[in-house]
Amino acid sequence: MPGRKRGNVYYSEEIIEEVRTKNDIVDVIGASVKLQKRGSSYFGLCPFHNEKSPSFSVSGQKQMYYCFGCGAGGNVITFVMNYESYSFQEALRYLAERAGVTLPEEEDSGESRQKQSRRALLLQINKEAARYFCHQLRTPGGRQGYEYLSGRGLSEETIKHFGLGFSHKTPADLTAYLREKGYSDELLTEAGLCAYDENRGFHDKFWNRVMFPIMDINHRVIGFGGRVMGDGKPKYLNSPETPVFDKSRNLYGLNYARTSRSGNLILCEGYMDVIAMHQAGFTQAVASLGTAFTSGQASLIRRYAQEVLLAYDSDGAGVNAALRAIGILKEAGLSGRVINLEPYKDPDEFIKNLGQEEFQERIQKAEDGFLFEIRILRRGFQTEDPAQKTKFEMELARRLSAIENEIERENYLSATAREYYIDPQLLRRMVRNLAAAGGQVKPVERPRSTAGKKQTAEDNRKKTQRTLLTWITDEPEIYGKIKKYIQPADFTDEFYRRVAELLFGELEQGRCDPAGIISRFEDEEEQRLAASIFHTRLEGIDNPQQKEKALKEILYAVKQGSCEYYAEKQGTDINALNQLIAAKRALEELPKVHILFT
Repeated sequence: MPGRKRGNVYYSEEIIEEVRTKNDIVDVIGASVKLQKRGSSYFGLCPFHNEKSPSFSVSGQKQMYYCFGCGAGGNVITFVMNYESYSFQEALRYLAERAGVTLPEEEDSGESRQKQSRRALLLQINKEAARYFCHQLRTPGGRQGYEYLSGRGLSEETIKHFGLGFSHKTPADLTAYLREKGYSDELLTEAGLCAYDENRGFHDKFWNRVMFPIMDINHRVIGFGGRVMGDGKPKYLNSPETPVFDKSRNLYGLNYARTSRSGNLILCEGYMDVIAMHQAGFTQAVASLGTAFTSGQASLIRRYAQEVLLAYDSDGAGVNAALRAIGILKEAGLSGRVINLEPYKDPDEFIKNLGQEEFQERIQKAEDGFLFEIRILRRGFQTEDPAQKTKFEMELARRLSAIENEIERENYLSATAREYYIDPQLLRRMVRNLAAAGGQVKPVERPRSTAGKKQTAEDNRKKTQRTLLTWITDEPEIYGKIKKYIQPADFTDEFYRRVAELLFGELEQGRCDPAGIISRFEDEEEQRLAASIFHTRLEGIDNPQQKEKALKEILYAVKQGSCEYYAEKQGTDINALNQLIAAKRALEELPKVHILFT
């Protein structure tokens, strides 16, 4: 079996398949995603998008996963790549170590470095930049930065732990250093470390700043944040979006917080808050990256914790940010509580003044997210005024009526009625009236209708072709009963045809390994598409008679689609004419075929 070059390492197909087959996909995914068996597959909440109902399917039989919600899919290698943000090499090394498989040694030559993927080069540039910044912090030119960090109460151990550094006051030092390492101006610009203008030419993006390396969950430097020394603007500057840095899908400090074993994560606003909390022993602290908290970050958090404690600033902006974050957490299926930091503005100030034990007590007393929302809502009404009090109670009732779970709604109703001196029976009637009227209840979100979308002939052909390929991988034994009437050429989409060729080739050898077929495609989008082809829903085929009827109908539809496709091409293509003749002959025979199911 031929081999393939993956990055700077040569891996044979045999070694790739050995690693894949020795790692059961249900075991690997089940260690990170809660799965429940349903029929022959396992289902759970998709780790790649926000959802409340499980649509993430894992098949032990096919050794594949597929999400019917977002379309993510693949085999055990692609799962580890996507879930852990690993490269192919990293995923293979991880799975090989897990299964006790020895991989070939990596090459380490100038030639292999030149052949690294662009993404790997950007990560290497960031790593070199982080080393440079760390060195600069301890030179005479970085004294101001070091004094700033030590003045904020950070120990030498903490400074090293987070890789903190300093960018030189001369705005071209890093550029010169990385050029000497052999990196092009184009790569430095793409990494977000270098910029160009007519006056200064190529120059550093960061200078005269304390530098905070931003790492992904695998401790790889993907970007930087920099705090200016003095009165320069902006006060904080972050790396731009790059191929390795997506602000909305990473969190500062998560590379350490993910292993804290605290049972929760504490979400802060700034880098210094996270660092100060880790130094104080609260190693579950993370922060968003110079942007508002996003649903992508909530999905990331859900991999590691079900409860999030918000330690946002206690000023107006912090309260508004907390309210927004609570809604995002709720949509992601996470519970949120809010830590009261008063009389101090942020966690760093709080811990410096009141200490670790008092902060731990505030964690224990953190306020439920919904009750926090209602308390802040209450501030906007003068409840001594009967009209204002009525408006507040109506808004409270509206928010209660939007809670879908009846037990949860009743618990919050009792708690808020008690807190705000409202007759619980009266509040309960208000909630029921709102629910009955429907006008103030959050409407049920329904999928957009596709009735107006016209299905093309090619759309219909693809649907039946997907259904047939899924059925064959579900029940490989039917291939022997139908192979006389179907061939790869009947799959009119080029990619479907490639999948059919691989699948039918395996079946002719007595094997059926759809997860292995996925490995034959190096492009991630092709792997996802192959997974979707093998996971088409099959319904209404419960007994042998139904199955025979349904399979014959699908076969007939595929052959009919093949006839239509080649009829369109046969005017100029002799091969298309021959295929059309063969397809028509098979169509004539199909009604007489009996496919027995037991």
